[in-house]
Amino acid sequence: MAPAPKPEILAAFEAAKGFMPTGEGLALHAAAVEAGRLGLPLLEVGTYCGRSTILLADAAREAGVTALTVDHHRGSEEQQPGWEYHDPETVDPAIGLMDTLPTFRRTLHAAGLEEHVIALVGRSPQVAKVWGTPLGLVFIDGGHTDEHANADYEGWAPHVAEGGLLVIHDVFPEPEDEFTGQAPYRVYLRALESGAFTEVSVTDSLRVLKRTGTGI
Repeated sequence: MAPAPKPEILAAFEAAKGFMPTGEGLALHAAAVEAGRLGLPLLEVGTYCGRSTILLADAAREAGVTALTVDHHRGSEEQQPGWEYHDPETVDPAIGLMDTLPTFRRTLHAAGLEEHVIALVGRSPQVAKVWGTPLGLVFIDGGHTDEHANADYEGWAPHVAEGGLLVIHDVFPEPEDEFTGQAPYRVYLRALESGAFTEVSVTDSLRVLKRTGTGI
């Protein structure tokens, strides 16, 4: 059983702006600790303000590897003005667009984890196209449209090393959750049906799968 994060790390996670519940966060941390044993980087798609990045960075620090997090920092669909998850504090007043990068940097600084994280600022498919390193863990927590969820999967799942973990957040099987989690659910099913990944744990909307075969 993977060790739980230290109290100060858990406190930093719970204080950070974001949406991941603590139970799912603990499951993510446990997966990251396990994946860290492969000695490969841990990568997250969908940084927002760095709440879950804290947990990946802590696991990466313990394993002596690097955590990477990919986001354009302009917010996903449901975070735009007029939508349920919009936070006016994340809007850059100079241009009138969301910019979560400053909040993310403050989050990491407050947690003492800046040196263990590389922030990749850009759109996930563009970054994935130039990426060439095997990864111990890929955590997909980006946009919730089929277009974005599939692009994240197609861009990053091929880089999960043998025995590495693919973690998918906001997996909601019920049709009434079409906007919040049906696209991640369909990607989760796609990963299982590929034969490349085997499910190892379920914690609420968080699914952890291990690469046990080739392809995606």
